[in-house]
Amino acid sequence: MSASMSQTAVDVLVVGGGPAGLYAAERLARRGVSAVVCEEHATIGDPVHCTGVLATESFEILGLPREASLNTLVTAQFFSPSGTTFSHSTPAPLATVIDRGVFDRALAARATSAGAELRLGTRVSAVEAGPGAVRALVGDDWINARLLMVACGANYAFQRRVGMGLPRAYLHTAQREIPASRIGDVEMHFGREIAPDGFAWTVPVVRESRTYVRVGVMTSRDPVGCYSRMLSRIATRWGIEDAQQPPRQKILPLGAIDRTYADRTLVIGDAAGLVKPTTGGGIHYSIVSAALASDVAVEALANDRLDAGALAVYERQWRELLGEEFAEQRSLRDLVTRLSDREIETLFELARTDGIMPIVRKTARFYDHRHLIRALLRHPPARKFLFRSMFG
Repeated sequence: MSASMSQTAVDVLVVGGGPAGLYAAERLARRGVSAVVCEEHATIGDPVHCTGVLATESFEILGLPREASLNTLVTAQFFSPSGTTFSHSTPAPLATVIDRGVFDRALAARATSAGAELRLGTRVSAVEAGPGAVRALVGDDWINARLLMVACGANYAFQRRVGMGLPRAYLHTAQREIPASRIGDVEMHFGREIAPDGFAWTVPVVRESRTYVRVGVMTSRDPVGCYSRMLSRIATRWGIEDAQQPPRQKILPLGAIDRTYADRTLVIGDAAGLVKPTTGGGIHYSIVSAALASDVAVEALANDRLDAGALAVYERQWRELLGEEFAEQRSLRDLVTRLSDREIETLFELARTDGIMPIVRKTARFYDHRHLIRALLRHPPARKFLFRSMFG
């Protein structure tokens, strides 16, 4: 170590200044735990790699910053490979579009107000785990932390290096927010050409008096090509004239890593692979996992029990809370990704004619898909189709 390097001692080093890391830092600081958040980008909330849609109820349940809200969503249109459509509307807003920059910066302000330290434009270039602390090289500063909290998003180099594994599945995404002269509803497009093994989407965005659309795809291959085809498909309908900037791309995990804890280490949010397996939505589950991990960390620090055995309670808690929902969503995703375009058309026809939409209206919830999946399996036409698709 260079003599010019400084050293800092802290209770918790949080790697990543996204929603999970910032929420965890605030929660830790408010309970008297010293926390440093390091974020590799110079500005919180930029760049954005997220569609930015939250269940409206999440703001109250999790105490999230409402100042980031832009507009609410009540209707979604679904498009088959051939262009057949059906729609689903809710009597009250089901989801809210947020400004991720405003959202993340509000979380950062809360964290620093609570006493957490935020270091921007700094990367963690080395991590050394020892019996008494985790040593991390953060920029030009060595930080000795009693506990490391990994909240670096969909980046799994560290997790793989220390034997925590990788997500069980992942897709590629490409998306961008674009000015649009005509506003529409949420759209979800399915089919092998538009988004193999995933889907493409539009989300309307209203910023004061100006309108935009967030266009994106999640796919197993060729994300930029799929994005371009989606953009061509919807450009006229949405009044898109200028879409020259390329989409932002990222890896989207669809399942948890093998283990989300180790000696003096907890992994949260996308870094743990804790996202909706059906759609890849991650903000809500990032916040939930951050809350659980922070509470476990506070107790472990107080008891000076920071070994893997003591920290394993974090994984038991999130699995108890989310594991069943994740498992059922994964089962549905595994089934749907095997469907051919012809089978997707059949599924759309069932939705239009065989009483599936009343089931959807009764049981669909933004973050809880279990009741919908179970209700579909009790519906004879849907059950027959799903089992035929599964077993041939």
